[in-house]
Amino acid sequence: MDFEWTSLNDAPTRELFPGIRLRSLWTSPAGASAHVLQMDPGSTWQGVDVHEPGPEEVYVVDGVFNDGVRDYPAGSFIHCPAGSSHVPQTATGCTIFVFYPEG
Repeated sequence: MDFEWTSLNDAPTRELFPGIRLRSLWTSPAGASAHVLQMDPGSTWQGVDVHEPGPEEVYVVDGVFNDGVRDYPAGSFIHCPAGSSHVPQTATGCTIFVFYPEG
C-alpha cells in the first residue's frame, strides 16, 4: 500500500469566513478528512459549528484557540464528540489541525 501525502504549501486555501482559512490536506474514500485551519487575530466562526455526522479532533499548532468557552494554547488536543458544538474563535490568532475520522 502506498502512502498518501501532501504539503501545506500545496493545499488550496478556501476562506470560510473573514479571517478564517481552511486548507484541506486529505480526504479518504470513506469520508474521513484532515485540514489545517488558520485564524487571524480577532476572528470568529459565523454561527455554531456542529459536529455531525461524527466527531472532530483538534490539535492547536500555534497561538491560542477558543471554543467559545475556554482558551486552548498551542500543544492542546481537543476531542469534540459527535453532536457537540462550539463557536471557534481566537483573540491572538491560531493555527489548528482538524481531523474528522468519520467525515
